[in-house]
Amino acid sequence: MRCAQPWRCGRLAALLVAGLALTAERAAATEVPVDLELVLAVDISGSVDRVEARLQREGYIAALRHPEVVAAIQGGMFGRIALAYVEWAGDHYQRIMLDWTVIEDAAGAAAFADALAETPLMTAHWTSLSAALDFAAPLFDDNGIEGVRRVIDISGDGYNNRGRPVERARDAAVAAGITINGLPIMNDRPNPWGGMPPRDLDRYFEEQVIGGPGAFIVVAEDYTSFASAILSKLLLEIAGDTPPPRRVVAAAAR
Repeated sequence: MRCAQPWRCGRLAALLVAGLALTAERAAATEVPVDLELVLAVDISGSVDRVEARLQREGYIAALRHPEVVAAIQGGMFGRIALAYVEWAGDHYQRIMLDWTVIEDAAGAAAFADALAETPLMTAHWTSLSAALDFAAPLFDDNGIEGVRRVIDISGDGYNNRGRPVERARDAAVAAGITINGLPIMNDRPNPWGGMPPRDLDRYFEEQVIGGPGAFIVVAEDYTSFASAILSKLLLEIAGDTPPPRRVVAAAAR
């Protein structure tokens, strides 16, 4: 339809464009800027028994309460990060245990750790690293947070045995601007069915799971070194100034 008064239509169009720009600007302003958006994606598959699940959980709790982690958070450009905690198993089991939380001081880190300590310990069947990555990647969208970096930190003690090939899930996440770091747990404990864990899980994570700028793995040589591994990993991820070594072996518990 033609406009009877072109000058008025032009003015209305200009006002509409300005209004849309202002709306977009205000929407962007509501996003909290952080140095890092980090999804902690934790394996609770059937190969993880109750003892191992407890050791994993305690490792994350201890790391979040560690003063070095708090110092690393406060040392960034914005002095804060955002965390989400996800547990996963097979291709039909992924759960957000703690949703996005902005952390900028010791009190905030301790509160997140306390909330994690209060969530129930769970285990489920099968291992789908690919489904875990496919579940975690969209969590960065429309979360009200704008991170300088976006990272999925995925732990695991076995190969992908359900869902699509893990390399495809990795490549899709990396294409979306997400870095994937890995925490393979090299464990000599038999699983609940008597099977032994894989011996080359570290190489598997390096070649098929991690990806993106500066991607790396921290190797936990067993569940007792998990606390040290996750502490080392969080410190590297939060600092993020330079790409860390592609492989780090966790030292003795700190």
